[in-house]
Amino acid sequence: MVSLNLAQYLASTARDHPNQLAVIYDSYRLTYAEIQQFVNRVANVLVDRDIRKGDKVAMMIPNTPHFPILYYAILSLGATVVPVNNMLRAHEIQALLEDSDAKAFFVWRQFYDEARHAFEETETCYHLLVVSTPEDTDQPPVGELVMPAVMEASQQFDYVDTMPDDTAVILYTSGTTGHPKGAELTHFNMFFNALYVRDRIVRLTEKDVLVGVLPLFHSFGQTCVMNAAFLAGATITLLPKFEMPKVMEVIERDRATVFCAVPSMYYFMLHTPTERPYDLSSLRLAISGGSALPVELLKQFQERYGIRILEGYGLTETSPVASFNVLERPSKPGSIGVPIWGCEMRVMCEDGRFAKTGEVGEIVIRGHNVMKGYYKKPVATQEAIVDGWFHTGDMARVDEDGYFFIVDRKKDIIIRSGMNIYPREIEEILYGHPAVLEVSVIGVPDEARGEEVKAFVALKPGTSATPEQLRQYCSERMARYKVPKYFEIVSSLPKGSTGKVLKRELRKLHSPQNKS
Repeated sequence: MVSLNLAQYLASTARDHPNQLAVIYDSYRLTYAEIQQFVNRVANVLVDRDIRKGDKVAMMIPNTPHFPILYYAILSLGATVVPVNNMLRAHEIQALLEDSDAKAFFVWRQFYDEARHAFEETETCYHLLVVSTPEDTDQPPVGELVMPAVMEASQQFDYVDTMPDDTAVILYTSGTTGHPKGAELTHFNMFFNALYVRDRIVRLTEKDVLVGVLPLFHSFGQTCVMNAAFLAGATITLLPKFEMPKVMEVIERDRATVFCAVPSMYYFMLHTPTERPYDLSSLRLAISGGSALPVELLKQFQERYGIRILEGYGLTETSPVASFNVLERPSKPGSIGVPIWGCEMRVMCEDGRFAKTGEVGEIVIRGHNVMKGYYKKPVATQEAIVDGWFHTGDMARVDEDGYFFIVDRKKDIIIRSGMNIYPREIEEILYGHPAVLEVSVIGVPDEARGEEVKAFVALKPGTSATPEQLRQYCSERMARYKVPKYFEIVSSLPKGSTGKVLKRELRKLHSPQNKS
């Protein structure tokens, strides 16, 4: 079998386009040749600390140039990258370090306190490597300030051969069940998914500038921004977090051409007041993923900026891209598009048969993008991948043209008096109300009907709406049995690192006292 290491494609780009700008970070600039030199230095630092092919190396790093450098350095060794969510607390970090068997842990100085506590409680992790800015010279009490060692290391390093099926990255799922699992994604999983994004979805060239505001520890940011851009020899302008109007300033300043974001980011770009208008005319394409994009939001963004948004679908376990609206076919508002090449997506009914056109069932996937399995969790892997099909837990239907439409999460279906109710449908209706900023619908226990429907609603600044007004709005637009019985007005909805609403947190908020 021919070897394949994701890191070899960065080396190839650096060889073919050494002076091409790879990364922008405010006033800081790095070419591909410079990125590769730093990658080689870090690889040598890791070798000196006895990190070898097959070892696991964790990294808790924000969207700075350090992220791609460390990521590709780890891959160059033939080791496995374990990205850690920057917002985790010590006990959560410890769980990931222990579960992944990480031998070394890179941490950004800003996250040091939480990381140190996790490292000290983890017996199998031997190196805490603290990454900082050049002006930081204070030695941390635990671990090693790694930047001096990097600057002293050799710039010469040849990547280690790995096989296509070797694990490149272990990405931990968001843990909606409360127990995150590490999805093992291979070098081929990650390479081919990024290649497809580059060539068929975004059609990147070395002239493109991508906005790197999606967290790179997440599969969406890794594949659709970092890896795809580096395969194309394009430029990434990095932002550690989404802030308005900073993101607008960066798009204008760097003449960005591609913007990948989650729906909440598009909303704030539309509705956050700014002191002046920003020139976004350089953008040729916008990508949305991570969670469902409300149809009304898509329409408003396109009307305001004249930029086409392509909505796609994927999961951590599918590297992540599984389907997309593509440039050569018309987009259908509310649709996640059609399956990518080489990925077979079907809708499966409860009895195991494939659904007919328009019939609702669970999305199942098989193909080059499906993970190797959950690390050290054979039972969970067998439950998720049945007869070669990965079961997503997402409910959908397919229209006559082959476009998929997400209905809801399988476990989020509300069964009221024996009737199936899909929260996504109710949420879409409520997003059309002029006072509604955000909405999330859940099922809550009901003695008589099994479950009742409850909507958590955040209102736009300067507007008002009572639960009764919202209930009346729904009554005029949907079947009576779907209308939420309860409405709770909240200041904001709880979200995870990717902007996805955390329904498990909303379920904790519900109590008999919060009924309207």
